[in-house]
Amino acid sequence: MRLALFVSALAVASVTCAVAPAFAQQVAEGPNRLFTGRDIFGLRAAGDPQVRPDGGAIAYVRTTQDIMSDNGHPSIWLVDPATGAQTPIADDERANVRPVWSPDGSKLAYVSAGPGGAQLYVRWMATGRSAKVANLLQAPSSVAWSPDGKTLAFIMLVPAPPQPLGQPMAPPPGAKWAEPLKVIDRVTYRRDGAGYIRPGYRHIFTVSADGGTPRELTFGKFDEGGQLAFSPDGKTLYFASNRQPNWEREAQETDIYSMSVEGGTLTRLTTRDGPDQAPTPSPDGARIAYVGFDNHGYRGYENVRLYVMDRDGKNSHVITGGLDRSVGAPTWAADGKSLYVDYADHGITKVARVTLDGKLTDVATGLTSGAEMDRPYTGGEFSVGKNGLIAFTMGDADNPPDLGVVKGGKTEKLTHLNADLFADKTLAKTEALPVKSSFDQKPIDAWIVTPPNFDPSRKYPLILEIHGGPFSAYGPVFNTDDQLYAAGGYVVVYANPRGSTSYGDAFANTIDKNYPSHDYDDLMSVVDAAVAKGFVDPQHLYVTGGSGGGLLTAWIVGKTDRFRAAAAQKPVINWTSEVLTTDGYNFMATSWFGKMPWEDNEFYWKRSPLSLVGNVQTPTLVIVGTDDHRTPPSEAEQFFDALELRGVPTTMIQVPGASHGGLAERPSQAAAKASAIMAWFHRFQ
Repeated sequence: MRLALFVSALAVASVTCAVAPAFAQQVAEGPNRLFTGRDIFGLRAAGDPQVRPDGGAIAYVRTTQDIMSDNGHPSIWLVDPATGAQTPIADDERANVRPVWSPDGSKLAYVSAGPGGAQLYVRWMATGRSAKVANLLQAPSSVAWSPDGKTLAFIMLVPAPPQPLGQPMAPPPGAKWAEPLKVIDRVTYRRDGAGYIRPGYRHIFTVSADGGTPRELTFGKFDEGGQLAFSPDGKTLYFASNRQPNWEREAQETDIYSMSVEGGTLTRLTTRDGPDQAPTPSPDGARIAYVGFDNHGYRGYENVRLYVMDRDGKNSHVITGGLDRSVGAPTWAADGKSLYVDYADHGITKVARVTLDGKLTDVATGLTSGAEMDRPYTGGEFSVGKNGLIAFTMGDADNPPDLGVVKGGKTEKLTHLNADLFADKTLAKTEALPVKSSFDQKPIDAWIVTPPNFDPSRKYPLILEIHGGPFSAYGPVFNTDDQLYAAGGYVVVYANPRGSTSYGDAFANTIDKNYPSHDYDDLMSVVDAAVAKGFVDPQHLYVTGGSGGGLLTAWIVGKTDRFRAAAAQKPVINWTSEVLTTDGYNFMATSWFGKMPWEDNEFYWKRSPLSLVGNVQTPTLVIVGTDDHRTPPSEAEQFFDALELRGVPTTMIQVPGASHGGLAERPSQAAAKASAIMAWFHRFQ
C-alpha cells in the first residue's frame, strides 16, 4: 500500500522537475524565464475597489504574497483616478481589508486583523491618523456608515454556548485534564474555511465613528447576514435575515427587513419563497433595490434577479426579467433613475447600467478576481462614485486583477501590479476554442492554453482541466495552475460544459437532478476539438479538476481509458456520504437531488463515481485538504482505498491545514500541488 503523501513547502523547489524533457532544455536555453512555482510569491492582485463618494479617489485592497509566512498579505492603498498616483494608507504587519468611505469622504473605515483578532478602525483622511473605534470580542463584518458620518453599523457574532449534558467534574488544583466534551446542537456547526464554528448568533451593532461601546440592535436565536444599509435619513437600517422557526434548515431562504435604529422595531419587507439579499435604498429613500429569486421547487440553479420595491415593501417588481443571467452588487446611480449591477456572460464578468424599465447597457467588461487565482474562475468587484466614475478589478488571461476605471465612457488601467514580475517572463497564451457537443451539438465555450515558445509543428501532451461548482464558470482569466502546466510543456484545455453558469437558466439546469451526465460528452468533445488542432498528441492525454471537477475526473476514468493518468482534486466520490458530511448538508440533498439518500439510494448511487470504480484502469492521483469541510477527506479516501483494493496505480496527497476553497491558498502549497500533478502525469507519459 502506498502511504498518503503530505505536501510541504519543500516541494516548491521541485516544480521544474516535472517538466517534459524537451521543455527542460527549452527552459535552460530560452531567452526568457518561464513562470515557476516560486513566482507565485511575486504575484500581486487588486480587490475590493471603493470609489470615494465624490469620485476623487479610490481605496482598494492590494494583496501580496509573503514568502516568510507563506500567506497572502492584504493592505489598503489609495489611488488618484486622474493621475494613477498611489499611496499606502493601511500597510503594516496586520491584514487590512474591507475599506468603506464615510458619506462625505473625510473618513475611511476598515477592518484590521492580527494576532489579537479583527478590529474596526477609522482613518481620518485629512490627518492621516487611524484609530480603533472599539474593543470588539469578535470579528466585525458588513460595515456601513450612517448618512451623517457619525455612526458605524456592523454585524458581529454573539456567543451562545449550548446547554451542557450532565455535570462535569471539577479537576483538582494543578491537574491537567482533557478538554471538556463538545456539545453540538445547531444545524450549522462547521463551515469550510472556518472549521467547527463558535456557537452563537450574528447580530447587528452600532458604534460611534469617534469610538465608543458597541450597541446591540438585534436579538434572538437568529443570524443576520450580508449587506447592511442605512436609509438616507439615517433612521432605518435594512438587512437580510431568515427569522422563521425552521430557519436553520432553510439554507436558501432569506427576507429583507427594515429596523428602526432608535426603537429596534423590525418589519419584514419580503415574504416569498426564495432568498432576498443586498437591500440598497435609492438616493431619495423612496425605493429599495435588492437581488433574489423565486424558488422553483428547489432546482439546482436559479438566475438571481434585480428587484425594486417601495421602502415599505409594496410594489415589488423584477427589473432584469428580460436578462437570462444572474446579477449582483446592486448600486444606485446618483440620479436614482438607474442601477449598476455585475453579471457574467459566456465566462466574462461585466458591469451594466440598468434603467428602471429593464434596459441594460454594458459599461465595463473583463472583471476578474484574485480570490482563487490557481484556476480561471469568473468574478470581480466594482463600485461607483456619485460622478459616475466606475472602479473595478480588471484582468485577463495574461494578467491578475489590477485596478481599472471607466470615466467618460473610456476604460483605463490605473495599476500594473505585476509588470515587474512579468517583464522577463514568457507566459502561456490562451485563446478561445469553439466546440460542439457530440451529444446534441450544443455549443460549448472552451479555451486552449499553449506553452511558452509554442511550436505548432510539434506534438504536445494535453491536460483537460475541469471546473467545480458545478454551477460556476471558467473564463479567459489568469491562473497559476495553467501557467505552471504550460511551462511544464503541456497544452491545457478548459471549458464550461452544460451546467455552467453565465449561459442562462436552461443551460445550467440541464444537469438539475442529473449530475454528472452529458457534461461528460461535452468534455470529451472539448478534448476532441483540441486534438483536431493538430499539435496535441492523442496518445498523451491527461485529466484533472477540483471539487465538481474532481468528481468529473473520477467519473471520466470510470467511463473511458483514453487518458494516460488523472488527478482528482477534492472530489465527490459517493453522493450518499457527501450530502451527509458536507458543511452544506442542509441544502445539497434538497437542491441537487430533490430527495434524501434514504428515500432513493439508487438515485444517489448511479450519480456517484464510486459506482464506476470497478471500470477504472487509469493511474489516478487523489488530492484533498485535511480541513476540507465541503467535500471532506473521507470522499477522497474512499476513492483512494477502492483504487488500492483494485490494484490501480494511485497515490493520495493530503494538503495540511487546507480547506476546500483554500486548497491552493498558501503559495507553497499551490506550487507543490501543481508540481505533484505534473510529476504524476510524467510518471505515466
